[in-house]
Formats: sequence, C-alpha cells, structure tokens
Amino acid sequence: MSDCVVNENDIARCVRKALKEYFKDLDGEAPCCGMYGMVMDCVEKPLIEMVLEHAAGNQTRTSEMLGINRNTLRKKMLHHGIPYIFEERRRSPE
Repeated sequence: MSDCVVNENDIARCVRKALKEYFKDLDGEAPCCGMYGMVMDCVEKPLIEMVLEHAAGNQTRTSEMLGINRNTLRKKMLHHGIPYIFEERRRSPE
C-alpha cells in the first residue's frame, strides 16, 4: 500500500454508505448486473475532474497522480465527457 495522505477509511465509508442506500432503495429486488461498472463510473468521473483541477488541467501531472498512462486518462476523459481543455471549461462565463 502506498503512503497516501488521504484517509482511505473515509473514502471506503462513503462507498459503503452509498451502497447501503442503493440496496435499501432496491427494496428486496435483486441488484442489476454490472454493479462494478456502475460504481466505477460514478466514482471515476469526479475523481478525474478533481485531480485535473488540482493539477491545473495538466494531463501529464494528472495521469501521474492517478497512477495511469496519459493515453488511458484521455480515453477515460472521453468516456466521461470531460473536456480535454479543462481550464477553459472552468473559466467559461456563466
């Protein structure tokens, strides 16, 4: 395990709480197939967005922080509809 500053228990607690609510909302019905993909899609987009923001839109730095290849980052950004030019999106007038 790495020497991360983030308290992994906080993240795990959030995931457990969300899944507990998900199962509660199912009201006894069986969960859908592909729960892993569903959870990863829910978590991955804000993760990439927040790390991109922290890295001031620098994709190389973002990919290094995430521990993934820059091309993989770009594919994930495309999959989630995250613009390549993150800085322009943040600065755009409302």
